[in-house]
Amino acid sequence: MSLAEATGAPAPFKPLKQKPPKITVKRTDEGTFYISSDYPLPEMKRSVPHILEERAALHPDRNFIAERDASGEWRYITYGEANARADAVASALLARGLDQSTPLMVLSSNSIAHAVMALGAMKAGVPVAPVSVPYSLMSSDFSKLKHVVALTKPRMIFADHGDLYGKALAAVGEGTEIVTQTGSVPGATSYDELLKTNTSPDVRASMEKIGHDTVAKYLFTSGSTGMPKGVIQTHRMMMAQIAAAEALRSEEPDPNEIPQSLEWMPWNHISAGNIGFNGNMNAGGTVYLDAGKPIPGMFEQTIRNLREVSPRVFGSAPVAFAMLADAMERDTELRASFFRNLEYMGYGGATLSSDIYDRMQALAVAETGYRLPLTTMYGATETQGITVVHWVTERVGLVGLPVPGITLKLVPNGAKLEVRVKGPTVTPGYVSDPKKTAEVFDEEGFYSLGDAAKFLDEAKPELGLVFDGRVTEDFKLSSGTWVSTGTLRADVVAACTPLVQDAVVCGLDKPYIALLAWPNIAAARKVAGLPDDAAPQNAISHPKVVEYLRNALQKHNKAGGGSSTRIARIHLMLEPPSIDGHEITDKGYVNQAATAARRAPLVERLYVDPAPEDVIVV
Repeated sequence: MSLAEATGAPAPFKPLKQKPPKITVKRTDEGTFYISSDYPLPEMKRSVPHILEERAALHPDRNFIAERDASGEWRYITYGEANARADAVASALLARGLDQSTPLMVLSSNSIAHAVMALGAMKAGVPVAPVSVPYSLMSSDFSKLKHVVALTKPRMIFADHGDLYGKALAAVGEGTEIVTQTGSVPGATSYDELLKTNTSPDVRASMEKIGHDTVAKYLFTSGSTGMPKGVIQTHRMMMAQIAAAEALRSEEPDPNEIPQSLEWMPWNHISAGNIGFNGNMNAGGTVYLDAGKPIPGMFEQTIRNLREVSPRVFGSAPVAFAMLADAMERDTELRASFFRNLEYMGYGGATLSSDIYDRMQALAVAETGYRLPLTTMYGATETQGITVVHWVTERVGLVGLPVPGITLKLVPNGAKLEVRVKGPTVTPGYVSDPKKTAEVFDEEGFYSLGDAAKFLDEAKPELGLVFDGRVTEDFKLSSGTWVSTGTLRADVVAACTPLVQDAVVCGLDKPYIALLAWPNIAAARKVAGLPDDAAPQNAISHPKVVEYLRNALQKHNKAGGGSSTRIARIHLMLEPPSIDGHEITDKGYVNQAATAARRAPLVERLYVDPAPEDVIVV
């Protein structure tokens, strides 16, 4: 019997090797808060390629990146090999005259070749522009891809699988050198031939010119409200993120430990492409590329990988934790592999429900005797990560406190506090768009995120901040009551778990709140008692599913705070969110306003009396 079982007390948390909260908060007479960390930002490293060279010199034979080959076996590239190949790519780019004004665009998903091309470009002082894969493979008109090409004017485009990206390349590649690893694209340069380029002395000269203000990347905003904006990413931004993480560490890492990580999130976003990739390289770790995704039919690949890879940190979207909990509750060997080296877990993109939190902690205690700290980081493409939960807490839903070097400004905006930020991780602006750049910075030079946050307890600010929705997504009912869309959406998805994967909150100028929701078809079949191949429509319209959702939302309504949170109706949709329709990003974030506008007829059906048969009245 464990101590927890004997005493009735919860199991202790595994120690989190990070410093406790220590902040300074200043409040103006107008109600604006300025919040900063008391931990100083240490001296920053020079650049991403300089870290690669440092690690290649320290341990050239250590595995850097692993990916599965065609037979399903892991293949690796070491730090030394990656550095040598990056030198070859850099030499090839410099010989072609590429520089800061002529980006390399990457259309591919995460891969060893993608990493080599990106690192080689940065060594040459050439900005890398990794593009969301759905722009090439899930779009019918390539409108977003054409837009980002026109915006950045790349001199070279890399696509690892020429046949797979052939249509996209044909749509945008005219007049641009195309590099492919496999497949047949007329006139394309072979990636393997590029690697045969002899290292030029010009690479060393290029590296000497790279500094904190050198542009390393262009990353593109999700484009969920229109065409993507190109966000300038300097080495200063990425090096400040690494320095901030080092400032919060409570003890030096073991030099003999080689941390492992498993990464599924795409490198065209800051979370994986900047924070995860650069952090792993700085730690001298090995990153295993996960071809799985937290969706039915693809998460099995993640499960397979977790049987072989025991990461030090596991981070993903809340839906992935739900699927992982399901799998580990059935499989003790998977549970053992997952928790073997795990120090903490991180979630992002949405609030983790208390139910999933409790299940993951029960699994952790069963395997290790400890609960595992859960952390989360908050930020944007324009800011990197600006707040983090770097202490042990039992509360989910926090966004943490500012990382070292960052000043957070909370400005009264109606009934909320709007989030603004200043610091070395913040972008200098947008590519070829000085007007938009000027619009997003206030008179003090703070970048405005458009989000709202509040203190968990204003009298105890060290307890952290809570996300309070998007300022621009909130709306009023016809009664004049404000509805906080972001927080309500998270609450109703959690209340309806596992049947609802995501939802759009409707009700602008209407008498009550209603939902358009995407169902979890597998869960609906299970609740309905139907076979796995039952038609989706039969599953979501089954009386047991309808009753489950009605009961879940009635329970939510009873616990809520009146008309601002009470759900009156819900309609389940089978058409997935549209990339071309600006409804969703490739990370799965749904844009509320864009979806409601595109599906206006469905929204209107929510308010028809009497309710149509496909609308569930709560």
